[in-house]
Amino acid sequence: MDGNTNQRELAPAALPCLQVIKVRKDFLAASRARRQGTKGMMVQARKRQDTESTQADVIRVGFTCSKKVGNAVARNRAKRRLREAARLVLPDHGQPGFDYVLIGRADATAQRPFEDLKRDLMYALRKLHESR
Repeated sequence: MDGNTNQRELAPAALPCLQVIKVRKDFLAASRARRQGTKGMMVQARKRQDTESTQADVIRVGFTCSKKVGNAVARNRAKRRLREAARLVLPDHGQPGFDYVLIGRADATAQRPFEDLKRDLMYALRKLHESR
């Protein structure tokens, strides 16, 4: 093979192992776990049990916005911003074996500067993972 194969294997987007939560029971399980609110979002985090069928080294993340955030256009914009912030922050600051649910806030998620949104997520993760 040529040199391009090595570049594809080491691509930054392929290194972190993020999976999207799509099943309602996983969202409900995360809602019963620890949570941390920030100006831009609410973050829920839970450590998965060893008995669950997913890989232990995978970080799973889900996104949700209620109708309080606005109409469908506003909710989709807020979720797109949350997805991008999670893609950039979770590989470095999230912990493998955890499920995270990011919940958009009315007006704040869509209007907040993106750098502040990323800092909000880093702050929430730091608070969620510090020992009690």
